Amino acid sequence: MKKIGWIGLGNMGTPMAHNLLKAGYKLNFYRRDSAKTSPLIAEGATPIEDLTDFIAKTDIIFLTLPDDKIVVSTFEQILTTDLKGKTFVNSSTISPTLAEKLYQQVQEKEAFYLDAPVSGSVKPAIDGTLLFLVGGDLEDHLTCEPLFEVMGKSHYYLGTAGSGSKAKLAINYYMSVVVQGLAETVLFAEQNGINREMMTAIVNNSACGSGMSKIKTPAILDDNYPAAFPLKFMLKDIRLAQDAGWNTALTQAAEQAYAKASEQGLAEQDLMAVIKAIQ
Repeated sequence: MKKIGWIGLGNMGTPMAHNLLKAGYKLNFYRRDSAKTSPLIAEGATPIEDLTDFIAKTDIIFLTLPDDKIVVSTFEQILTTDLKGKTFVNSSTISPTLAEKLYQQVQEKEAFYLDAPVSGSVKPAIDGTLLFLVGGDLEDHLTCEPLFEVMGKSHYYLGTAGSGSKAKLAINYYMSVVVQGLAETVLFAEQNGINREMMTAIVNNSACGSGMSKIKTPAILDDNYPAAFPLKFMLKDIRLAQDAGWNTALTQAAEQAYAKASEQGLAEQDLMAVIKAIQ
């Protein structure tokens, strides 16, 4: 069995890696700070503090990192080591141009690269019901299929490197406008004397109801927005979509709404907190 590795054990990476351990895979993870601990150690994961040693002892390496800047910084270190035969599966949400560049750089080191961002937040990561959106070489996708099936309910091979990142920006853009639309619907109704409980019930039981509206309803009713998907990451992804060439009037309105929410100190809250900025 190939040894799996992980870089970036945050809110998404930790439950994803946990599901691999639960399925019987051996797991290393790169620990930059020896003072930091992880619940995965008690489950059998091995922390390795030297990057070169980590790569040498690992066959397939997943990355779940916050943004382009941190991904670039991490790969600058990775590319200085011997990568021959290694496979990198980047599940970070990054720009398609960066995904294409990393594919080329990793190939030049006689290694393999997939951009495989996921659709789904912390709860699907815990439940193993994420969607993997994969770009890269088909053979590498097939190699990693069993791992995707442990961590997700579906995986989509979309073509050349960068395709996964393009699909991820598209689905996140859709999520941004759905959430903003839900926020404005609730506020419009509230302004006209229809309370949140009644309006969310109408939405959820109508043709407009969706998994997203139902998931976000408790937060709307409580007016409390613990982060399942932090608003700051949605703002980042909208801007990445704009940089990738999608800059319609609706995109601009979404960017303005989430930027306003971020400026109001809501960046670390769930993206549904955009309702406060609109309000």
